[in-house]
Amino acid sequence: MIENSNTAMLLIKTLVGMEYIAASYIRERLDADIEVRPSGFLGLVIVHSDEIERISDIPEIETIIPISIECKADINEILKQAPKIAKLIGNAKTFAIKTKRRGTHDFTSADVNIRLGAEVKKLTGCDVDLISPEKTVYVEIIGDRALIGVTEGQVEHKKYTPDKVDSRKLLSKISIVQLPYLEKGAFELGERIGRAVQAFEIKELIIAPFGYANAYELEQFIKGVRKGQIARFEVQKRAYDRDVRKVPVLLQDLYQTARDKRKKRNLLIVTDPTGKQIKNVKDELGRKMFYADEIVVFVGSRVGIPKGVFKFADYVIDLAPYITFATEQAIPSALVALIAVFEEAFEDSGKKEETT
Repeated sequence: MIENSNTAMLLIKTLVGMEYIAASYIRERLDADIEVRPSGFLGLVIVHSDEIERISDIPEIETIIPISIECKADINEILKQAPKIAKLIGNAKTFAIKTKRRGTHDFTSADVNIRLGAEVKKLTGCDVDLISPEKTVYVEIIGDRALIGVTEGQVEHKKYTPDKVDSRKLLSKISIVQLPYLEKGAFELGERIGRAVQAFEIKELIIAPFGYANAYELEQFIKGVRKGQIARFEVQKRAYDRDVRKVPVLLQDLYQTARDKRKKRNLLIVTDPTGKQIKNVKDELGRKMFYADEIVVFVGSRVGIPKGVFKFADYVIDLAPYITFATEQAIPSALVALIAVFEEAFEDSGKKEETT
């Protein structure tokens, strides 16, 4: 059993396979006990030292977390550390709990975040801020051990700093209307499209055939979308420290979809080589995306979007003049382009608010 203890150690995170290399360089610089792959978990090195400056420039090291507290990986034992954590937070006004759990336990990372966060908040009076906290409390659970450290929040959360536009504000209101790929390779193309839409966590994917469609080819395409989406969703759940939204996948006739989506506060965009370059419409498009309730993007496959649908479109856009995208590239290319336009509009809106 691990007794509750104050300790001085560093938890090192590396790419999988780089642990022993990182450890060898650490040994050259520090006379300290080193645990490589503790409890068999890859990508981890524990160094029993607090001399972080002497090893911080080793390139094989991805992250260093100074550990101040070690206890048993039991949620009640972890909660008992709240007073010590409160002292480490000090006079900070905001904090966040970030738990990473490795192994099998009768509690989840979310359980630790919620319950420990509540205890620390009660003791300190600090507010919880998951975006840009002044202090971040790490609870690194490795088998039967819980290692706890507190760092400056902005160091860990710099990739989510307030000066960056959260692209999810845009993506959560984008519906992709995708013509299904109905030829040999339908399953493989569907799988790639499923991965793409889930990776961006858009509002919804609407698979929209028109006219008669081969039922068996359509079946294979949809099965591929499902497989690709689930595979990406599982990766996201492991990688993100937040809830991941599974993208709804719907099926409806293309023309009826265009009719249904044509609403006053919706913005309809068709991607097609006959359209305007995005640079020529980006200012107006950005403003409209900023205020739209829903942004509906029509994407072709082997065949383009029928010209009749253009009548419903607010914009017909050529994303890459003189280039024809492969079917699986169309959605990521469109979304990345729209994110760039949205970010510029968002920043311009902020500047206007500052001057009014």
